[in-house]
Amino acid sequence: MEPAPIPRPGPANLGANAGLDQWLEEAKQCHYLPERAMKELCEKVKEILMEESNIQPVCTPVTVCGDIHGQFYDLLELFRIAGGMPGESRVEAPKTATTSAETRFIFLGDFVDRGYFSLETFTLLMCLKAKYPDRIILVRGNHESRQITQVYGFYEECQQKYGNASVWKACCHVFDFLVLAAIVDGEVLCVHGGLSPEIRTIDQIRVVARAQEIPHEGAFCDLVWSDPEDIATWAISPRGAGWLFGDKVANEFNHVNGLKLIARAHQLVNEGYKYHFAEASVVTVWSAPNYCYRCGNVASIMTVDKDLNTRFSIFSAVAEDQRHVPVSRRAPSDYFL
Repeated sequence: MEPAPIPRPGPANLGANAGLDQWLEEAKQCHYLPERAMKELCEKVKEILMEESNIQPVCTPVTVCGDIHGQFYDLLELFRIAGGMPGESRVEAPKTATTSAETRFIFLGDFVDRGYFSLETFTLLMCLKAKYPDRIILVRGNHESRQITQVYGFYEECQQKYGNASVWKACCHVFDFLVLAAIVDGEVLCVHGGLSPEIRTIDQIRVVARAQEIPHEGAFCDLVWSDPEDIATWAISPRGAGWLFGDKVANEFNHVNGLKLIARAHQLVNEGYKYHFAEASVVTVWSAPNYCYRCGNVASIMTVDKDLNTRFSIFSAVAEDQRHVPVSRRAPSDYFL
């Protein structure tokens, strides 16, 4: 069988009456949508997100995915390893693929910045969200923010591709409505960063006012910025936002809330995933292989079956001859590599 052609980046070529199905097909080819279509897509997704809870309940089987950071071709590889995107029936998936017809995907934020194709990456995820709203769950990361995207690439990319900031602004409005967390079968909490000293119960997350820019401090900020650390309780984070939280904090939070596991992303893990603490109460899932095109790490996705058993599928970056890079390629910033 002939291998599929490598998606070639560029503007989408859409007919006058093109709708979501055509947008999705173009997005799969690493094509960015015209400004008007992109704004319409953002509105569709925003309306879906407005109906979702701060902590969106999700049923197993689930595939949990960590940071993507605009690495479009590696996102395609992620879906291949997982057995295909929702709606794809014939995919050359590896024998290790565990995705079934009803699998849901939870993406733990940081869709944009640093990689070459933040716009196309977020466009594809939004198209999938609009087409399969119950199969794709998008959790907010610390990079889904006006302030951060103006520094680490997404704003500049939108300016370059559209000649103005209107699509960036529309995407930022979508960011404001992304869920703060997902909970799998009531027992696995999925969040971008980690815990907060202001949050003891998950019910406290449910009442956070999320439709806003990420604050500089407080519970909302901590959920997207905090990290687990080999300490007992809390410590100041070197990131300048969020906290470092220890095993005693994680164990107590899981006990109080009837949780089996906290799944999060936010930190590069060279092996693709990492369990934290003696009780393995927290796991980091990292899904951007060869991060920033130079870190040399592998990536992973975590599948959770109906018995809440977890399994990790490891994948490497797509080979150089299986991807394109922009003409104006520029090394990403060194911010917390």
